[in-house]
Amino acid sequence: MADTQTVLAERQDGFLLITLNRPDRLNAFNETMHHELRQCLSEAQSHDDIRAVLLTGAGRAFCAGQDLSDRDMRGGNEAPDLGHTLETLYNPLVRQIRALPKPVVCAVNGVAAGAGANIALACDIVLAAHSARFIQAFSKIGLVPDSGGTWFLPRLIGEARAKALAMTGEPLNAETAVSWGLIWKAVPDMELLKEAKTFTAQLAGGATKGLALTKQLIQDASVQPLDRHLDAERDAQRVAGKTADYREGVAAFLEKRHARFSGS
Repeated sequence: MADTQTVLAERQDGFLLITLNRPDRLNAFNETMHHELRQCLSEAQSHDDIRAVLLTGAGRAFCAGQDLSDRDMRGGNEAPDLGHTLETLYNPLVRQIRALPKPVVCAVNGVAAGAGANIALACDIVLAAHSARFIQAFSKIGLVPDSGGTWFLPRLIGEARAKALAMTGEPLNAETAVSWGLIWKAVPDMELLKEAKTFTAQLAGGATKGLALTKQLIQDASVQPLDRHLDAERDAQRVAGKTADYREGVAAFLEKRHARFSGS
């Protein structure tokens, strides 16, 4: 993988481990970290032997959102164009995660605040340490949730809870996030990375094309009617049925053994 400063990338057992690496700033985003994270995701997509991605943070936080030291308007500095920031940095990142044709797992190892929380929610499956907190911190500085926050929250936990979290900025602990359906699983802090690696390796050993099609279908389900979605399932199943992994899966079932998926 390419050398980076603010993001670490390490190949593991069939997947790429990406670690946000600005622990002294609680892994808050600056422009460099945006570019380096997107570069890592692009390389994960371009290598067939990388069949899943695991995203986490270094130190005691997952990501505190935007680094506000880059937004200091004291002393009469001109207000930044935050729409431009979203258009050029955050929105492309969210779109890249959602479009990546491989599972993206997020291991939230501490606070996930502002855009950091919503980048986590953009991932396909989220595990969190018991000490993790999800905070829609935007209201505390006069902003609206971005990076997909106002899209993900009501779909995952409903309008009432979404509005309350967004308007109050109240922290949500990992156990409650699980019970509300915001994330998949909460685990003890010391076990998070080990369990996340094991889980991601299992996904990496799966039928990659089938998983990619499943990801896309589920993401599309909330924005299209049933009739159109049935057609989309038909088309996706036609593609999946022609893969080598489907052939292997059927053979393994009939032979009563574990399937050995190749990702093709």
